[in-house]
Amino acid sequence: MTNQLTYLDFNEAVDKSLELVTNTTLTEIVSLWDAMNRVLSKEIVCIKNLPAFNNSAMDGFAVKFEDAGKTLTINKTIFAGDYGDAVKESLNSGECYKIMTGAKVPSDADTIIPIEHCFDVTNESVRIPENIKEGSNLRLKGEEQQQGNVMFEAGEVLNSSHIILLASQGIMTVEVYKKLSIIIVSTGNELKEPWQISNDEEIYNCNSFGLIALLKQIGFDASYGGVIPDNLESSVSFIKSLKKYDVIITTGGISMGEADFVGEAFLKNGLEVMFHGVNVKPGRPIMMGSLDKTAVMCLPGNPLTAMINMHLFALPVLNKLQGSEYIYHDVVKATNQKEFKTKSGRVNLVLGNLIQGDFTVTRNNKYGSGMITALYESNSILVTDNNTSTIDTKQEVFVVKFDNKLIKNRINIFN
Repeated sequence: MTNQLTYLDFNEAVDKSLELVTNTTLTEIVSLWDAMNRVLSKEIVCIKNLPAFNNSAMDGFAVKFEDAGKTLTINKTIFAGDYGDAVKESLNSGECYKIMTGAKVPSDADTIIPIEHCFDVTNESVRIPENIKEGSNLRLKGEEQQQGNVMFEAGEVLNSSHIILLASQGIMTVEVYKKLSIIIVSTGNELKEPWQISNDEEIYNCNSFGLIALLKQIGFDASYGGVIPDNLESSVSFIKSLKKYDVIITTGGISMGEADFVGEAFLKNGLEVMFHGVNVKPGRPIMMGSLDKTAVMCLPGNPLTAMINMHLFALPVLNKLQGSEYIYHDVVKATNQKEFKTKSGRVNLVLGNLIQGDFTVTRNNKYGSGMITALYESNSILVTDNNTSTIDTKQEVFVVKFDNKLIKNRINIFN
């Protein structure tokens, strides 16, 4: 490796990151209990109309629309779960059914009137309001989902909304892409693990814990592989042992200092580099490539930049590799609330808080790339263009939230 690096443009780096991998093809069957955040490997078709029968949305009275304004005799009471003769059509002229929420509505009634909208209610009769809407409060068979239509496409990431719909179909297992095997490793002689004692010249290894927690938060499993040895020969051997994983994520050791030889160790193992360095602040020292069939993502060593680059570059790659169709950040427009300075000539990644469309910068954009608290104090990242030196009050800005929700189509924020 040489020190003569050409740093990629931000958008080009995003594109090249996604070019690094292709969707996995390995699948498995999981139960609904274990399906949260998994990626569907094939479409799901509706097998049972939803709702399965015409039913009442309210406790009240099932009537014929033409009987609006009339006093009607109650033919019978229908409860949720009733079937057979209990829900058989039996209305005579001047009659209605008393009905409960979720109960099947006989075909000779077409409108449900909530009990609280009716008059002169007794055990035998009820007066229906004059101004009623035909078909109101009647949930029709198949109005949500009809048998045979596609409910979910392959590549969708399952959440609680998917799972409740799947359960409504009597579906207890789904075919999903197999989870990626991800290993997280760190670099640095100065690192101590949180369970060890550190002196004033040493620091605790927080990067790996933060990255693994972030991955777990969005449904990925990752293992901790420890600290890469701080000499080239041992590093080469250490990295060779990681080739069994789908993804290797490292922090530190690639910024081209004299002791930064992680990149060289990867090259000696056959790494094909996609890019090394992106023209952003903070987070320039990032490298991505492939080691045989393993995707390699080398992030900066500073905690703040490691987490920012994980959000902006690594998460979309992981989603694509996992088979998800949702691989682009949901960039939102916001209004900046407080003027602050940035450096032109590169894309600036600025921490802040986005609340109801308003962005407020964290610490006036005066924090170091090694800081950790600034991450805790923020919920989003503002992305500038290369020419920006000042963000004015009330200026329109582009922001990526830390909620990790990705979308199907890319939003070009620099037109």
